[in-house]
Amino acid sequence: MEMIRVENLRHVYKTSAGDRVALDGVSFSIAQGEFVAIIGTNGSGKSTPAKHFNALLLPTSGKIFVDGRDTADEKNLWHVRSNVGMVFQNPDSEIVAAIVEDDVAFGLENLGIAPEKIRERVDLALDDVNMSDYKNFAPSKLSGGQKQRIAIAGVIAMRTKIIVLDEPTAMLDPQGRREILQMVKRLHAQGLTIIYITHFMEEAAQAQRVLVMENGRILRDGTPREIFTDLREMKRLGFDVPVAAEIADRLRRRGLKLPKKILTATELAEALK
Repeated sequence: MEMIRVENLRHVYKTSAGDRVALDGVSFSIAQGEFVAIIGTNGSGKSTPAKHFNALLLPTSGKIFVDGRDTADEKNLWHVRSNVGMVFQNPDSEIVAAIVEDDVAFGLENLGIAPEKIRERVDLALDDVNMSDYKNFAPSKLSGGQKQRIAIAGVIAMRTKIIVLDEPTAMLDPQGRREILQMVKRLHAQGLTIIYITHFMEEAAQAQRVLVMENGRILRDGTPREIFTDLREMKRLGFDVPVAAEIADRLRRRGLKLPKKILTATELAEALK
């Protein structure tokens, strides 16, 4: 089942320096339950689609359909935003309450959900992100990774079908990045559709599918193995490549016979054995 369809999407930002084309005729679709990473260097346009998925932005031209509904049609706004949850890179900008559980409950209260249902959903969401022990804490006392988990819990509590994460680990340390990615993978395993925008190639390699953007267009669309083992193209675009793929490539150039599509450290270790 198709959850998102993008048709010839063009978006132009109006700036004091003139028009800036962020998306230039982009088309793709995302199926229910997919885990899709969108990557690109700064200015590639990779974050602009995220704001279109729940109608924070509307197309300059072209169309976006979420669960079959046109995002530009005002009467679909409630349905679209009820189905697409957003998580941004700075959790401090998303947290609005002084207590963790109150923050997770905030969206539900605005929807007029019954108090007993709010209690149930908040507890389940905090459990999903392993933050139940912190429900009475002040968010200001939490680490960046913990704050980002709280932001994700707020989305989970809303029971959205799609979670869009726009560089959710950009402000976190390596341990925080690993924790968030592990949690996102658990949510995907539960059946949620995940759209993960990142500039960390090791994170994008965990997705089922990768869209590579350059100058407002989709340059490549494929599996992580198809995308990241083309080292020459990745380097041309200015990306870091997964360490295992880089090491395997260097060993091949020194004459070692290794498979061409090594992507992970485990695969490299098995090949070397």
